[in-house]
Amino acid sequence: MKKIKIRIEKDLIGEKEIDANAYYGVQTLRAMENFRISRSRVWHFPEFIYALAEIKEAAAKANLQLGILNNQIADAIIQACHKVKSGKFNQEFDLDMMQGGAGTSTNMAANEIIANIALEILGHKKGQYEYCHPNNHVNLSQSTNDAYPSALNIGLYRSISELEKELKLLIQSFRSKSLEFKNIIKMGRTQLQDAVPMTLEQEFEAFAYNLEEEINNLSYHQNFLLEINMGATAIGTGINTAPAYAELCRKFLADITGFQIRTAPNLIEATHDTGVYVSSSGAIKRLAIKLSKICNDLRLLSSGPRTGINEINLPAIQPGSSIMPGKVNPVIPEVVNQIAFRIIGNDFCIGMAAEAGQLQLNVMEPVMAMTLFENIEFLKNGMKTLREKCVDGITANSERAKELVMNSIGLVTALNPYLGYEVATQVAQEALANNKSVYELILEKKLMSREKLDEVLKPENMIQPRELNNQLDETASNP
Repeated sequence: MKKIKIRIEKDLIGEKEIDANAYYGVQTLRAMENFRISRSRVWHFPEFIYALAEIKEAAAKANLQLGILNNQIADAIIQACHKVKSGKFNQEFDLDMMQGGAGTSTNMAANEIIANIALEILGHKKGQYEYCHPNNHVNLSQSTNDAYPSALNIGLYRSISELEKELKLLIQSFRSKSLEFKNIIKMGRTQLQDAVPMTLEQEFEAFAYNLEEEINNLSYHQNFLLEINMGATAIGTGINTAPAYAELCRKFLADITGFQIRTAPNLIEATHDTGVYVSSSGAIKRLAIKLSKICNDLRLLSSGPRTGINEINLPAIQPGSSIMPGKVNPVIPEVVNQIAFRIIGNDFCIGMAAEAGQLQLNVMEPVMAMTLFENIEFLKNGMKTLREKCVDGITANSERAKELVMNSIGLVTALNPYLGYEVATQVAQEALANNKSVYELILEKKLMSREKLDEVLKPENMIQPRELNNQLDETASNP
């Protein structure tokens, strides 16, 4: 067996053997060994890694301009940050997202990996930290307590932007489907009972508009993520930073990211407050709940095919039963429902974690980071799956939908202005008791002429407001 080359690194706990090819260092290795909790690794969320690299690059540029980091080391760190942002070193961040220490392990992973890349750029070997040190150089003028949340904010900002793109595609899918379903009359329902007629176009356009509202809501909460606490260091007092550092770092970070980064007005407050994660999570949860409700509707509307509503058909994408031949289930809406349940649970976790902050720091940020990134990933993938494997392939059973309208007791509501509420109620009760249609019963009782009845019950007259002009027929008061 080929022997693995190792190098020795030490920290305040002692010495550790590290694979000589690894770019991470002793503190990252300890975290990899100590936190074997979940299956979520930092490298699963590359937006977070790239944001950490941007934080380190901005800090290096600020420290260079302040004259506290020499040009050679600063340039090597900046180049190393660019290499990290290329994605080539993602696997080096093989530590659990769930960790104690308020994110120190993740911050140190970035410091060590960037330092060792910089060492190679400078012509040295990994671990020769006297030439570029993870703490003294890469982490200069920083603390985990400002670097970690600032990177988290930037990573979440980008992730939400990707979520919004997928949301817009889903909205367009529903809107396109609504146009396809133009003039298909169907029964609207409230409390799972017949209500009044509408069109399938109106129903799907409402789905589109319902989701469209969430773009502004997500953007509103997303904007707060651009307020960061870089320069706060340990608790917000800015210890071990130069007076001009915070503004310089903000400026360089804004240039690097292209975002309108803002420094929090009170760095002590910003260092312990995690309200932005609570509100961002709430916005994501709100979207998930709306999606789940829409999926509930799709399942109901497609129920059957013989004994349910069956107004629409969802694409048949896989067999639905191991025992019932021919059964096809609405598996895509079902999985989106389950995604929503997970997001709702994660949102509760974030609320509890935010509440658990103590004094000048909230050490629960890692679980907030993991659940927020997880929620966004779940929702983004869920919306893509819903669009591609369900919504785009939905078809309408127009004759079935029309039949349900014509046989519905709810049809009598359209006749209220002509018959009056009491007469319409009697007709509805009699139709239901005798298993007759409202249409035939009105003709049988000579409450309206066929011509007038057909005019009132035209689809275009039942699905939108119209002038009534005192249409109540007093002769119909005693059927």
